[in-house]
Amino acid sequence: MTRRLLALLCMTLLLTLSACQQEQTPDANKGTPANSSVKQSVAVESVGEITLYSARQENLIKPLLDQFSEQTGIKINLLTGSADALLQRLQSEGIESPADVLITTDAGRLHRAMQANVLQPISDEALAASVPAAYQHPDQFWMGLSLRARPIMYVTDRVDPSELSSYEDLADPKWRGRICIRSSGNIYNQSLVASMISASGEAAVEEWAHGLVANLARKPTGGDRDQIKAAANGQCDLVVANTYYLAGMLTSEDPEQIESASKMAVFWPNQADRGVHVNISGVGLTRSSSNPAQAEQLIAWLLSEQVQALYGRANGEYPVRSDAAPSELLVSWGEFKSDDLNLSQLGVLNADAVKLMDRAGWQ
Repeated sequence: MTRRLLALLCMTLLLTLSACQQEQTPDANKGTPANSSVKQSVAVESVGEITLYSARQENLIKPLLDQFSEQTGIKINLLTGSADALLQRLQSEGIESPADVLITTDAGRLHRAMQANVLQPISDEALAASVPAAYQHPDQFWMGLSLRARPIMYVTDRVDPSELSSYEDLADPKWRGRICIRSSGNIYNQSLVASMISASGEAAVEEWAHGLVANLARKPTGGDRDQIKAAANGQCDLVVANTYYLAGMLTSEDPEQIESASKMAVFWPNQADRGVHVNISGVGLTRSSSNPAQAEQLIAWLLSEQVQALYGRANGEYPVRSDAAPSELLVSWGEFKSDDLNLSQLGVLNADAVKLMDRAGWQ
């Protein structure tokens, strides 16, 4: 009896151990651990969602955002609008704003957002390392996402490029009545003048601005595309415009835009000294963000090498990362030396630039 009882007890113990092992073994029918539901629920809870205020058009950025959501599970609530309207909205909403990320155009506008106290520094040090120092705020309040240059463009059958050299040369009387450029109220021109102030000082740049105004073919009106069209139509020979506008016209489905842009060529000014003026579209982490970790995850994704190339192609701009390839169209315009001024200075010197342009009669 004792041996039978001992055998029975051993069998019971073995069955108990076997049952315990089965509970800890993956379910053969499901192929997943029995406790996977706990892990999955934790993952879902950590994903969350973020709200993005974007001054870039929805059709240019939403396909990339959809890819990000598909890969990460993070939902993005996208609100698009003009750069100035979005900044005003952030200011009025204050710390209660639902926005986690702001994407806007021009370093001058990013400076305004920082001055309005709607941004906070981006904490991920790896992001700072991936963006050239010139294209980010020194304290990481914002970072560049894409790069646009503002060179001189000329009508190929009326201008010999050997006549061109620098922005400063545009004040030469030989260009009297031959230049088209948009108004001084445009921040792209304000940033150009701010970069020139940084390089040469106010007195020299004001003298240049007077000469430029004297050489204008018409009163500044319209945007960069309008300047290109005016040159193609014979109203002027030279244009100062952002490269992505020319790229957008050349890749447009509108035959008129393609025809106008096809008459133009790009000249890279100031290659013998500081380089061509460049600017950015950029991104910042909002001070009101309730999901900063997920927000920085989006920023990191947008700054990854592969997405940088896609983002640049979608917008007709250059990647800010040197290891991301620009489009074939942009490559066809040739390599260029760019001004290495830290773009935060464009915002710092903006007020001086605006006053200078006003004194020069630049309307």
